[in-house]
Amino acid sequence: MPGLTSLVVHSVAGGFRPSSSRLSRWRAEAKRIIRLSETFRELSDHDLHRRGSELRWKAKSGTTLRSLLPEAYALVRESSRRTKGMSHFPVQVMGAIALFEGHIAEMQTGEGKTLTAVPAGFLRALVGKGCHVVTVNDYLAKRDAEHMGPIYEALGVSVGVILTDMEPDERRENYAKDVTYGTAKEFGFDFLRDRLRKGAEEGDVERTRPFGTGAGEQELPVQRGHYFALVDEADSVLVDEARTPLIIGLTRQNDPATVNLLRWSRLTASKLERNSDFLFKPDRREARLTDHGCRKVLLTGKPKLIEAIDMEKIYETVEKLLVAQHGFVRDRDYVIVEDKIVIVDESTGRTMDGRKWQDGLHQAVEAKERIPITALTGQAARITVQAFFRRYQNLAGMTGTAWAVRGELKKTYSINVSVIPTNRPCIRKGLKPRVFRTLEAKWRAVAEETERLSAEGRAVLIGTPSVEASEALAEKLATRGIRHEVLNARYPEKEAEIVSRAGRSGAVMIATNMAGRGTDILLDDVARKTGGLHVVATEMHSASRIDRQLVGRAARQGDPGSYQFFLSLEDELLRFWPPEKRLRWLKQAGTADVLDAGWVKRFKGTQRTIERQHRKQRKEMLKHEKQRTQSYAKMGLDPYLELTE
Repeated sequence: MPGLTSLVVHSVAGGFRPSSSRLSRWRAEAKRIIRLSETFRELSDHDLHRRGSELRWKAKSGTTLRSLLPEAYALVRESSRRTKGMSHFPVQVMGAIALFEGHIAEMQTGEGKTLTAVPAGFLRALVGKGCHVVTVNDYLAKRDAEHMGPIYEALGVSVGVILTDMEPDERRENYAKDVTYGTAKEFGFDFLRDRLRKGAEEGDVERTRPFGTGAGEQELPVQRGHYFALVDEADSVLVDEARTPLIIGLTRQNDPATVNLLRWSRLTASKLERNSDFLFKPDRREARLTDHGCRKVLLTGKPKLIEAIDMEKIYETVEKLLVAQHGFVRDRDYVIVEDKIVIVDESTGRTMDGRKWQDGLHQAVEAKERIPITALTGQAARITVQAFFRRYQNLAGMTGTAWAVRGELKKTYSINVSVIPTNRPCIRKGLKPRVFRTLEAKWRAVAEETERLSAEGRAVLIGTPSVEASEALAEKLATRGIRHEVLNARYPEKEAEIVSRAGRSGAVMIATNMAGRGTDILLDDVARKTGGLHVVATEMHSASRIDRQLVGRAARQGDPGSYQFFLSLEDELLRFWPPEKRLRWLKQAGTADVLDAGWVKRFKGTQRTIERQHRKQRKEMLKHEKQRTQSYAKMGLDPYLELTE
């Protein structure tokens, strides 16, 4: 820890405000680290490697990591300069210090978070207990491991990566590395598979034997404990994904009666009238049959195969089909790939391969879309995102938008958020939002604005909330002859290639939510001279943080840039409210296509309401998880395996 005198000096410098005092201390320490790294330029590659190995020996001998931090970070900075041609800026060193001290470092888009993670990962890896660097998808995990690997390896630290299609032996080998990159999903599922592999009677599953090739190795868990996790896009992983638990399913055979019931329920649900036969709550995605609706379902003719099924189950299945029909929209909540439903993550716009909605909802959506119905799944093991990451002895993270949820992160994970200053002043310009009565009017205005900006030589990024919206806008641009590219859940493999072209003069890219894209939009000289990247946000999202992530794509690293919101009363955000309320608003708006700026308040109010509801859902899930864990512990059961239904 810093000396008492140093703490007093920085407290005074920071006006006795904890956050400002920390920044003052980190800034001073970063300067010392950079000066030290300059002295390492004279070292040979062999000597650099030796210095890294000496630090490992000191760490394993009991020397505190805090006392090793300056030399470790200076070595990483020099290694990065030699292997990648990149030297950490002072603000990146400050961010790395924040990560070591267990903070979430809020760093703006384009500030180099991937490089910032390396010093903290190297220092934590020295004790030999494993360092997990968590990214948002396999592509970024593999890319970051390959791109940052040479920096670690030059200092004697090994790097591995966990990918979805890996076998247990390969996973075990990569978890044995000093630093392991992977996704939260893979780390969490490997934890659950280890619990299943060893069984509840073994107690807490941690590897106690060294890696080897002897008999019985196949029975060892693949992971070797949970010492340190460094989470990229931390708010997306720790907050947005926290409403959905990680579940390993047990497949059950689909009997003909169940399939028949789902098909029949689809037809029946389509004939029921809202507010008369059933009530639907869009904010909760819940449907309940009224007494009138129950009578109608009861009296509707049924195939012989389902006559033996009790009416309670029939009512439940019809309600699930109602939720599928009214609460889930194709190309917004899911896409269909080779006759399979693939869920789309609402916060990132990415597909979530292998994930299924539970309790028969996934099968209800399949029935709605008239595609083959997959087998129902039970639960073999489950854990919430909150419970999984609270298992780590040390936790840190990076993102561009954590400040808004700092209270929740502190309460749930006992982790602070620190805002790291930008390397260069941000000169992003925000234009006044424009509000339209209908989607058609909005798309027309977006197309006109895009055509104008593109002709001026600006690079244009148009953010949309769903696949459906991105493709609807693409049609509008195509009819006007505007050349463009589309980045959405249908083309994940082309993501980096498409983003790499988005900063060219006159380029137009339509993209679903940009959270965690992981590839910077680099401007060419012409685009920079004509005003840089302009972001057109075609809707407000369910969380203001996601809007900030999109807007943050413009004006990175001191570049010029601007943004503007285009909104309409038919936007997906407002589908949160009942149809009657939306109709009232349309009537109040009159017949004019363009509305005054006062309507923006209704969008912001809706956004805040949804944010509160999501926060409440996460709070309830965490409360339930704690109660469940406590009750299972009293019974001597494993809360992740036993009685998961």
